[in-house]
Amino acid sequence: MQSIDEVQQTLAAQDYVCGRALATVLFLSLRLGRPLFLEGEAGTGKTEIAKAIAAALGRRLIRLQCYEGLDASSAVYEWNFAEQMIAIRAAEAAGGADRDMLKDELFTEDFLIERPLLQAMRPQSGGAPVLLIDEIDRTDEPFEAFLLEALSDYQVTIPELGTIKAAEPPIVILTSNRTREVHDALKRRCLYHWVDYPTFDREMEILHARAPEAAEALSREVVGFVQKLRTEDLFKRPGVAETIDWAKCLLALDVLELSPEVIADTIGAILKYQDDIQKLQGSEAKRILDEVRTDAVA
Repeated sequence: MQSIDEVQQTLAAQDYVCGRALATVLFLSLRLGRPLFLEGEAGTGKTEIAKAIAAALGRRLIRLQCYEGLDASSAVYEWNFAEQMIAIRAAEAAGGADRDMLKDELFTEDFLIERPLLQAMRPQSGGAPVLLIDEIDRTDEPFEAFLLEALSDYQVTIPELGTIKAAEPPIVILTSNRTREVHDALKRRCLYHWVDYPTFDREMEILHARAPEAAEALSREVVGFVQKLRTEDLFKRPGVAETIDWAKCLLALDVLELSPEVIADTIGAILKYQDDIQKLQGSEAKRILDEVRTDAVA
């Protein structure tokens, strides 16, 4: 991609609507070969960016889904112990083998299970892969420290095999929902962008791209209602993903316009916590819907 405009156009072809600021940091990340750190509320499209880039460039997407307790060995490699035991039993049945020779044979790439970080260091057909390190804020600080080396030198070390360095560095995208602060040392190695909730017009563009069969009037009510919900005192505000899901649910039910009854029946598509759902019981949904329609007329 040779320009910021081309980044926007290329991602638009993948049905990802990208603002100028995000397109700029994406362009710089690709041009400079720097990891990209995307932070923001859940459901704002951070993960989808990596998918869209991989599809647009024709690269393999390798995803490392982070979780509490994730360690380096689980993210890099494991040895296939079941296959190693079979090989040992086979050697014993054949009359035994030299212990040192057998050890050398057991710890080869034939018995190696590659995990995402190691896979990303391997040459790929079509070019370097897109490595998505998703929800890095769910991991612990020791894993962050391990990533510092892996992302600085684009290499990983397997004690039995040595250091494996990427011939061509992968395109790295890290995401965080900010459930905790990620260490500055890791952020400094990346370009940073905060992915915010979109404006009304931007969210309309996204909905048109992802649910083009939705009528204009219904789309405006859906986006307007979700935008209003984000200003309410909710435990978890709905993201863009929920907007798209809700629109598709309404289309599946052949709904032409919102009503308090329709909202009550489908509220589980946009709100995922019972406390939030209870806040929309009674007249609350009608109040918000009336405000949306008043704003539309104004």
